[in-house]
Amino acid sequence: MAGNTFAQTQKHEQILTQTLSPQQLLTVQLLELTTMEIEDRVRSEVMDNPALEVVENDDMPENISEGDAVSDFQQDSDDDYSGNGEIPVFSGYSHGDDYVISDSVSFGDTLLEQLAELQLTPEEKTVGEYIIGSLDEDGFLRKDISEIEDELLIYGNVMTDKEQILDILGRVQAFEPAGIAARNLQECLMLQLNRADSGKDVSLHKRIVGDFYDDFTAKHWEQIADKLGVSKEDCRSAIADIVRLNPRPGASLSENVGFSRQQIIPDFVLDVVDDNVYVSLNNVHVPELRVSDEYVQMLDEQLAGGNQEQKAAATFLKQKIDSAKGFISAVKQRENTMLSTMRAIVAKQKDYFINGGDEAYLKPMILEDIAKMTGYDISTISRVSNSKYVQTPWSVSSLKYFFSDGVTKSDGTEQSVYELFAVIKELIDGEDKTSPLTDQVLQEKLTERGYNVARRTVAKYREQLNIPVARLRKM
Repeated sequence: MAGNTFAQTQKHEQILTQTLSPQQLLTVQLLELTTMEIEDRVRSEVMDNPALEVVENDDMPENISEGDAVSDFQQDSDDDYSGNGEIPVFSGYSHGDDYVISDSVSFGDTLLEQLAELQLTPEEKTVGEYIIGSLDEDGFLRKDISEIEDELLIYGNVMTDKEQILDILGRVQAFEPAGIAARNLQECLMLQLNRADSGKDVSLHKRIVGDFYDDFTAKHWEQIADKLGVSKEDCRSAIADIVRLNPRPGASLSENVGFSRQQIIPDFVLDVVDDNVYVSLNNVHVPELRVSDEYVQMLDEQLAGGNQEQKAAATFLKQKIDSAKGFISAVKQRENTMLSTMRAIVAKQKDYFINGGDEAYLKPMILEDIAKMTGYDISTISRVSNSKYVQTPWSVSSLKYFFSDGVTKSDGTEQSVYELFAVIKELIDGEDKTSPLTDQVLQEKLTERGYNVARRTVAKYREQLNIPVARLRKM
C-alpha cells in the first residue's frame, strides 16, 4: 500500500512538473530570489547571453514619478505592468542602509582579525589597517596606491612608499574570502582563480581573464576561442566557470560570517505619510535590461540570406534573443508579483502600518488570505514571503512576521497572536516577583479577559517570548 502511495505521489509530481513551461519555471526560480540574489542573477545572465544588455544610466529617465499610496488593494495584471513608474520610490535608501541581525561586525572587522594574525611591524600594521578601512562595501580597493601613500603621511604621520603598500596589499589579498581587496574586477577574478582547487586546471581560465579580459567583458566568446586556439566548447566551459566567481567578495563575506553577522538587504521599502502607506521594490541596484539592438540587426541580416550557414547563424541568434526576451519578461513578472503581494499585505495590515508598527493592530493573516486577494496560488505567496524583508520607518521585518494564526475571543472577534503575546508580557511584567504567575494562573487571567486558550498554549507563547517558567522568575 505504501508503495502505491509513493508511486501516485511521484506520478503527481511528474505531471505538475510537465505542466510548467521553461518560462514558467524561470519565473518561479526568480521569485524565490532575494534582492541581492536577483541582482547577482541578472548580472550573471548578462554575462552569459550576449543578446542581453544593461541599459546605461544615461539612457534611464532622471526622475521617477511617485504613484498612489496603497489604500484599497487592487490586483495588477502582468499585462498592465509598467515598471517602477507606478510605484513611489524613496531615494534616501541605498545599500549603505543595510540592516544587520544581532550584534554584528562588519567585514572590515573580520579582515582586521586576520590582519592581527600576521607578524607585522607597527608601521606595517597601520598600512594594513588603512587599506582595509579604504575598501568599499563590495570589498574593492578603489583608491590609487599613490593616494594611499599621501593619505598615510597626512592623516597617520606614516612615512611609507608604494613598494611597502603593495606588499601589505598582497598580504591582505591573501585573506578570506578570495578576491578581497582587489583593485578592479579583473584582479578580483584572478585572485580567485589563483586560489582554485589544485585538482582543477584553471590555466585556460587565467588566460581568458588575464590576456583577453576586454573580449571577455564584451562577450566575444568565439573570438577568444579563436585567439587561444581552443575549442569553443572548452572556451565556453571555462567562461561559465568564470562568471560563477564572486564579483562582490565584501558582500559575500558579510553574508557568510555567520547568522549573527548576516546583512539584511530589504526587498521592499515602505513609508507612511499621514494615513497613506507607500511601498516600493528595493531594486535600485538591479540593472535595467534590454535586448541588444546589434543582435536583432544581425538576426535580420542572417534571415535575409539563404544559404545553410546563414540559416544556422539565424537559429543561434534567434535562440539568444528569445532567451533574452524571456529573461526580461520573467524579471518584470517577478517584480509585479512581489509588488502585488506586498500591496495586499499592506492593505490587510494597514492599521498596523499607520499606527507605527503597534503589534496590537496586527490582524490574523494566513497565506490563503493574500492568495485570494491577489489571485495567485498559495505556493506563489509562500515564495514571495520566504526570506524577504521590508524596511519600514521603525524597523526591518521579515514578511513572515505579518502572517499569524488568529485567537478567537469570547465575544467572537478574532485577534492576532501578537496581541496575546502583549497581554502575556503585560501580566508577567506586573506580577509579584515573590510569587510569579504560573502558566495555569496566566491561562485563567487570559480567560477573564476573553481569550480562550489552553494552558499548554500559554506555555508555548511564553517560551516564544523567551520568558522562563514561574519558579525561575521568583526573586
